[in-house]
Amino acid sequence: MPKQSWQRLWAGQGAKGHRFYDWAWITVHDTAPDARDGYRWLLIRCNRRTGELAFYRCFSARRVPLATLVRVAGRRWTIEESFQTSKGQTGLDEHQVRTWTSWYRWTTLVLLAHLFLAITTVAERAKPTPAGLIPLTLNEIRHLFNRLVMQCTDNITACLHWSWWRRHHQHRAQQAHYQRQSIEEP
Repeated sequence: MPKQSWQRLWAGQGAKGHRFYDWAWITVHDTAPDARDGYRWLLIRCNRRTGELAFYRCFSARRVPLATLVRVAGRRWTIEESFQTSKGQTGLDEHQVRTWTSWYRWTTLVLLAHLFLAITTVAERAKPTPAGLIPLTLNEIRHLFNRLVMQCTDNITACLHWSWWRRHHQHRAQQAHYQRQSIEEP
């Protein structure tokens, strides 16, 4: 790809800050007899640090700008993060079942637990976050729920202080990542 074909665009918010990549696209003509009318592209993402390439085959019923395709491709990271969170926080990958019914019940229960945590996270993030702290994360809400509700801890103050300390430490780490990114940006 010629150098002028690449554009540096934002693909969304990541765990360690903004996700900027270099993007290029190529129009693809589908000659298959069952091909639907519309537009097809090969979207190419280049990691700016490693040079690693990723490819996305895209379709749209109407012509869309490159930034729209990049925004949609960037959502993939969010979806994968949700599956990883469901596995790590609510046990989506811990079922040991042999029948469809038991798998379906387990998966439904786990996804409902994840939905509860996700809705609680969104509701908490609608409130202003104290200075020097990151907003409450799904992981932190699960931790607090387990300690305060499931285990019925006696020392609520210590539990909340420990949560505050973690969020403060994560805020400092986040600021360091943002500062490093701003230095690396041309």
